Amino acid sequence: MEPQAVKSNLVLILDYGSQYTHLITRRIRTLSIFSLCISGTSSLKSIADLNPSVIILSGGPHSVHSADAPSFPDGFVEYVEKNGIFVLGICYGLQLIVQKLGGVVAIGEKQEYGRMVIEVVKDFGGLFKGKQIGDKQVVWMSHGDEAVGCQLGLRWWRGASRVRWRRWRIRVGGFMGCSIIQRGWMDGWYEIKVTHSPEGMDLLRHFFFDICGITDGWKMEDVMEEEIKVIKGMVGPDDHVICALSGGVDSTVAATLVHKAIGDRLHCIFVDNGLLRYKEQERVMGTFERDLHLPVTCVDASVQFLSELEGVTDPEKKRKIIGKEFIVIFDAFAHDLEKKLGRKPTYLVQGTLYPDVIESCPPPGSGRTHSHTIKSHHNVGGLPKDMKLKLIEPLKLLFKDEVRELGRILDVPVSFLKRHPFPGPGLAVRIPGDVTQGNALDILRQVDEIFIQAIKDAGIYDVIWQAFAVFLPIKTTGVQGDQRTHSNAVALRAVTSQDGMTADWYYFEHKFLDDVSRKICNSVRGVNRVCLDITSKPPSTIEWE
Repeated sequence: MEPQAVKSNLVLILDYGSQYTHLITRRIRTLSIFSLCISGTSSLKSIADLNPSVIILSGGPHSVHSADAPSFPDGFVEYVEKNGIFVLGICYGLQLIVQKLGGVVAIGEKQEYGRMVIEVVKDFGGLFKGKQIGDKQVVWMSHGDEAVGCQLGLRWWRGASRVRWRRWRIRVGGFMGCSIIQRGWMDGWYEIKVTHSPEGMDLLRHFFFDICGITDGWKMEDVMEEEIKVIKGMVGPDDHVICALSGGVDSTVAATLVHKAIGDRLHCIFVDNGLLRYKEQERVMGTFERDLHLPVTCVDASVQFLSELEGVTDPEKKRKIIGKEFIVIFDAFAHDLEKKLGRKPTYLVQGTLYPDVIESCPPPGSGRTHSHTIKSHHNVGGLPKDMKLKLIEPLKLLFKDEVRELGRILDVPVSFLKRHPFPGPGLAVRIPGDVTQGNALDILRQVDEIFIQAIKDAGIYDVIWQAFAVFLPIKTTGVQGDQRTHSNAVALRAVTSQDGMTADWYYFEHKFLDDVSRKICNSVRGVNRVCLDITSKPPSTIEWE
């Protein structure tokens, strides 16, 4: 689905670096309203081409007083006035609007952070007209600037005891803002931070449906039909398409969608690199062939990969070696297919998701340039230039939960769709150091299988974002069978998350941990110690390498 395919009711977010931009985008989509996020410094043409009904200016770490403070493009105010577009300002975005329309944003006397209860003015109207909300709300303050004056018909409403409103980070549906009362081009700007707060979602519903008049017509069934139409229009009747399947949800749903559009002109390859989980090849190939009827060639290249990885300890070098070997195998597959078909394949399917697209175009002030590419484990990077394959990325505007919903509509087994994420380099990033050391891979597979099966048996697999075991490159002293042992230690990791960008460690019951630890030490030869990783992201990443 291309952004231009959305003819109306698009909510466009101009991102100025807020850590909550992804969350806001996803929350809007849960209302069956399509939303997109682009850089806050995008050109006016880029904005106009998307034909938004509502524009949200995000928060961010900037101050409008900085010489390099990012802003919307020249002509933006005139554009929204002419087209009657509603605009919602959040945090920095709201201050930016105030400044650009003649208001005054001053540097605050002091910065304030932390929890606070604010009082809501009831008689203002605008966002709260006909809307019943609590008299008081809990907010998290995070501000350095404050608005001290306004012009051009701006009417202020306040939520705290101070005369002047400040910039707030809202935890439970809090808000601060202002409304235009003498301009026909916007109804209002409001500061709303939406997390898990039901009241925050209520405010968004009221804003979009009651104030902006948007309808909730964005459905995943329509996305599927639109994407099939796009793929059929893109791929010619004699063109062939190739896809590298990782066994994960993203590439599988992408391949299933393309297969539904063009049938057996899709050619898939699944590579066993020797770094897969316990019985992974058997399980995923069964799903591909038995349930999805995908044309898949399975290549066992475990010896090739492991021989190249022998003695390598640096995590980045391991990733590069794995990526290089994948390319060698993929290139050979494409050439074999060319000999068989008598023509070169034309397209390559990738399971790129929307967070990858956003990360490839980081917001201003993030410290990254817009030339950064999508993360390597989300695509087949570095393909030989002479292959000249055109990309098909049918999921590039979807989030992970939306991909799972699309997969459900495509009849991908629910058990497969609920699988935890698995890294592209496989178990190589779960064995710090040399992956070929001793029987580390065999030990890790057994430990991981015991851990995951215990989670499933406990009925908590679906509430955990990701769980796995790690083989630690150390030996520890133990006592097993009345004898001293000097064996391997392993770590268990389980996290909860919404999108993998931030995560918290999962709180297991003590009995569960006790049972799992005992079973691992009693069942897996060579392990005498089990550790639990209780680190959130940040400061740690989810994977160990």
